[in-house]
Amino acid sequence: MITDQDFKKGLEILEEMGREDSLFEQEDTYSDMYELSVGYLWGQIWQRPHLSLRDRQIITLAANIALGRPSGNHSHYRSAKKIGITHEEICEIMIHVGMYAGWPTMAHANRQYRSVLAEDKLKEQNNI
Repeated sequence: MITDQDFKKGLEILEEMGREDSLFEQEDTYSDMYELSVGYLWGQIWQRPHLSLRDRQIITLAANIALGRPSGNHSHYRSAKKIGITHEEICEIMIHVGMYAGWPTMAHANRQYRSVLAEDKLKEQNNI
């Protein structure tokens, strides 16, 4: 059962990771989907003890890279950078996962990450 406290915690962690706007598609499509994502995934799972926020972000990146997700990684690359995971660490995660999940997986992750870097650079240039 998702409590109001779980939902609040989920919103807080999404904000900390710079993802507070990332689930509005779900909210627009079906509010139950949004509430499960915020309250359960972010409010309960991402808040569990024994692993830090950084640990969970690294695990999530590794899993998404290994599974060759066509979407979703973009926001996780941004979240990783927002919470202090460096460019070099992100690239090392891609290399490490690529050695276990296959070279094409690493290449796909690299293309996704490069598109994030390019989008962020363009946003930065337009804000200056």
